[in-house]
Amino acid sequence: METLKAIQNRNSVAHLAEPAPSIEEIEEVYKGALRAPDHAWLRPWKFIEIRGDSRKKLADSFIKASIASGEEMTEELEEKLKKAPFRAPMVIVLAADIKEHPKVPKIEQIISLGASAQNILLGLHDIGYSAIWRTGKMAFNQQITDALELPNNYEVIGYLYVGTPSGKIKTLPELDLNDHLTRWE
Repeated sequence: METLKAIQNRNSVAHLAEPAPSIEEIEEVYKGALRAPDHAWLRPWKFIEIRGDSRKKLADSFIKASIASGEEMTEELEEKLKKAPFRAPMVIVLAADIKEHPKVPKIEQIISLGASAQNILLGLHDIGYSAIWRTGKMAFNQQITDALELPNNYEVIGYLYVGTPSGKIKTLPELDLNDHLTRWE
């Protein structure tokens, strides 16, 4: 089955270059993302797609969030934050639109967004692109939610850096299924 092969061979790629997927290609990928499990049809998925010079606005948001968190803004840190969004031709901010619901806790809504992000990664892999999911200090951080001017109920859970593989791609490790599986019969 092709789906299983895609899942088993998808790999995070840190070095990404142009081109990024076209608008038409990424819209097909997003359609797959919207098929993630979603208890009570809350649709907690928000994707902010950032390309080209708009990546500077994301860099500015990283700097603003870092300052707001009380971190000392050294020249090295400022330069790192300015460069971060430019590590790939496209960045997708993954933001969970958390809704109050008596049967669907916040964590379940975040997991749903995580499942949709995995669908994006698989969809990109399937059409010949690569990506890496990054988190760090700019995820699960109210200051970045504010800097991105998102409503207070949103939570940024990470960033997908997207493009065409550039340079060496790491080898996937062989994992022993028995280290992760228990069967009850």
